[in-house]
Amino acid sequence: MDKSELRKLQEFLRNSFSAPDIKVGLDPKNTEQANVTFGERVIGTIAVDDEDGDRSFSFAMKIPVERAALQDYLRRLFDNEELKIVGRLKKTDSVELNRGEDFLGVVSADDPKGKSYTLQMAILDFDLEDL
Repeated sequence: MDKSELRKLQEFLRNSFSAPDIKVGLDPKNTEQANVTFGERVIGTIAVDDEDGDRSFSFAMKIPVERAALQDYLRRLFDNEELKIVGRLKKTDSVELNRGEDFLGVVSADDPKGKSYTLQMAILDFDLEDL
């Protein structure tokens, strides 16, 4: 990832979560991915996917709460009441994260007991074009 992509990814995440303090920078231990920080802590990572000749990115964020607390946790973390968890048709092991009516990503259980989750967001190259 180059500086231009990092800047665009940062802007994309800031817009998605309405959180202007999100920062994206290369991981010093793994230059194949970027760290996403919010305040003083790393909240997730972004990896590049160049399969099929199309460049895209995958944002992954661990969420250390149970299913019942997901929406409240994310709303408090990003100070954004527009974030909402929505069930998925025919899927019981995951839910969607939306901002208002806009789909952001899928939140999947990390373990069968649902004690922690991971948010996965796909960011396509055209998502970054106007940033």
